This record gives sequence, C-alpha cells and structure tokens, in this order.
Amino acid sequence: MATETRIPAAIPRKAEGKEAPTGSGHQRTRANELRINEIFFSLQGESTRVGLPTVFVRLTGCPLRCGYCDTAYAFHEGSTRQIDDVMAEVGLHPTRYVCVTGGEPLAQRNCLVLLEKLCDAGYSVSLETSGAIDIAEVDARVSRIVDVKTPGSGESDKNRWENLDLISPHDEIKFVITSEADFLWAAAIVREQGLAGKCTVLFSPSFGEVGPEQLAGWILRDSLPVRMQLQLHKILWGEKRGV
Repeated sequence: MATETRIPAAIPRKAEGKEAPTGSGHQRTRANELRINEIFFSLQGESTRVGLPTVFVRLTGCPLRCGYCDTAYAFHEGSTRQIDDVMAEVGLHPTRYVCVTGGEPLAQRNCLVLLEKLCDAGYSVSLETSGAIDIAEVDARVSRIVDVKTPGSGESDKNRWENLDLISPHDEIKFVITSEADFLWAAAIVREQGLAGKCTVLFSPSFGEVGPEQLAGWILRDSLPVRMQLQLHKILWGEKRGV
C-alpha cells in the first residue's frame, strides 16, 4: 500500500526573476521522432554507474529552470531525429551502458519509446529525470535516476511527490545540495520517507556552492544513510559539453 508523502513544512517559494519555461509536461512530437541535443560517448560522471563507459543521449527541452543547471544549452538547442537513427548512432559505440538525459527527457513523450527500444536491444539503460514528471510509464527495465529538487534549486515546488511511491530497488534518488539548509531539508525527507530502504540515495554538492568536504562532514555528523557523489566528468574535464 502506498504511504502518504509528507513534505517538510518550510519550503521556500520559487525564486523570482528566472527565465520562464517554454512549456510543461510532454512536448508534442511526431511518431518515432525526438528532439536531440547531443549524443556522445564518455565516462558516466554520476550515480552508482560512475566511471563506466556510457553513451549519453541528451534530449532537448525542460520545463524547469534550476539555479544550478549546467545544461541550459539543452533548453532549446537540438535537431529532430528519427528514433531509429538515434539507435544506430548509439550502436556505433563499444558499450552496453546508455544514459538518456536532458534537459528533462520525459518532457518528450517519445522518450518512452526510445527507452523501450534501448532495453529491447539489450542495453543497460539509465534515465536522468528531474522528478517533475510522472515516471510510472517508464519501462521497468530502466534504472530511473530521480531528482528531488531542493529549495536551493528554486524549483522545489515542481517536485512530483507521487514519484517516490513508484521507486524500486534498481532506481536511484538524487538531491543536489546548495547549502546546509538544503541538506537538512533533504535529510528530513530521506528519514521521513524511509528512502534509503527503497533504493540508493545520492547527495551531490552543487558545483561552486558547497564544498565536497562540507557535504561529507554533514553526512557523517548526522549519520545519514546516503551515498555522497561528486561529478566525475567535471573533475576530469571541467565544465564543458560532450563529456
């Protein structure tokens, strides 16, 4: 039986003055087409798959505008491609790991088709999603990496809390921490919802806002049952595209 999702009472209101999203929910596309921002081969920089050679398929578009977003170029840039063409390009790379990301990939309805085709082709597939869109229809074979947006993101009011009831052991939940206040907010959710008993819970320091040693100290101080992660790709190559 699904449990009621309790949300900490003191959630700051969304920050003012941000660029307005270009839409919400699923974007309309023709059958078998997707707006693709980029496809590239690199090492996975986040999640429990960190370090694995992975093909990344980055979709265009996102209904959120997080203050720490490092892929704002994916809001609009991209080209329309046939899903079969995307599959063919993925197949050029020597790995079984594929990560579908964005933007917010689920903003395009045909993302579900791509995920299913990738699984059918034998790939080990992960999906990076903001947590603002229903994940119920995502193929059960996909590892869903679901963000819970903290108040420091400026988009915590977009969290779809019902998604937490859909999490399975091979999914992962991620919090990007911008401050100690964010950490305490996230820690309360982890404990109240028993998230560590559902799947791996990731805490990541917001790049340039919280030092790794600070976040490590808070996790140890509070004995929080989460996994701290750093963005390996930024450690290796800095803030650049296609890595």
